[in-house]
Amino acid sequence: MTKNIMISRRSVLATGLVLGAGAFMPGARAQAPLKVAGIHASPVENAWNSRLHEALQAAAADGAIEYTFSEGVSGTDYPRAMREYAEQGNKLIVGESYAVEREARQVAADYPDTAFLMGSSGESAGDNFGVFGTWNHDGAYLAGMLAGTMTKSNIVGSVGAIPIPEVNMLINAFAEGVKAVNPDAKHLVSFIGTFFDPPKAREAGLAQIDAGADILFGERIGTADAAKERGIKSVGSLLDYTPRYPETVFANAMWYFRPILDAAVADVAAGKPVGKVYTAYGLMKDGGSDIVYVKGVASAEAETAMEAKRAEIKAGTFEVPIMMEEPK
Repeated sequence: MTKNIMISRRSVLATGLVLGAGAFMPGARAQAPLKVAGIHASPVENAWNSRLHEALQAAAADGAIEYTFSEGVSGTDYPRAMREYAEQGNKLIVGESYAVEREARQVAADYPDTAFLMGSSGESAGDNFGVFGTWNHDGAYLAGMLAGTMTKSNIVGSVGAIPIPEVNMLINAFAEGVKAVNPDAKHLVSFIGTFFDPPKAREAGLAQIDAGADILFGERIGTADAAKERGIKSVGSLLDYTPRYPETVFANAMWYFRPILDAAVADVAAGKPVGKVYTAYGLMKDGGSDIVYVKGVASAEAETAMEAKRAEIKAGTFEVPIMMEEPK
């Protein structure tokens, strides 16, 4: 499915992103929005894709970009979609290359005048293939600190997609947060083998609950359904699940794509190479990720300790361990 969102340009962008000095000159003509295409391998309601999609929509609403997107694009069709959007004159193509790393880089090499910004486990390539990782591990660690004090069974569980580095890092960070306050707690891990299958994530969560877990970390959508069904607590990832599961999800490891997007859009608009790693713009200390939680679910002492660690992360005096090996 392909959709188009076209927003009229504004002379002053709500984000504060400057696309041209003429935008601030009386009577000057504002620079046209940058043509940007999004290619989503999963439906845009998938947690990870929704983060990209919402940020791109917001940038379009601000007048910074003109946004076109496709969703549910299979791995076999992905390179073709990249080529088609490049041929259509899009200046920046945003997406994911986890399943098509070699093919995506070949497409970028074939279109040197088009900038590509891809979620990737690999490195950037050339001047026009930039990459970013989903590093909301800081929030996952802090949520783990709360969970470690709350578990009654001394068993927590995590349900993930596929054991790629970014997913491993997130689950490992949650486990490390648990361990920091409760070194005796046991951590169960399941992978569902795909990026979007809520029923399968629910089944994996139910299996962990049957094995004794009384708090679940949902790296994948569907985990909270299992927690809600069995009346236990859960932690969300990437976006705030608490409004959808008010009695179940007590904390969320948030991730915001907008800082990464703004940095790439600014580079393209300025004619700068985008062949670099943009991950750092998504870190907690730079405002790209955080934790949101319901106060009073964990003890006051647990919240105080977690907030103290959060302040250290923001100040750069504490770094959450980056562990990309598959959790066991």
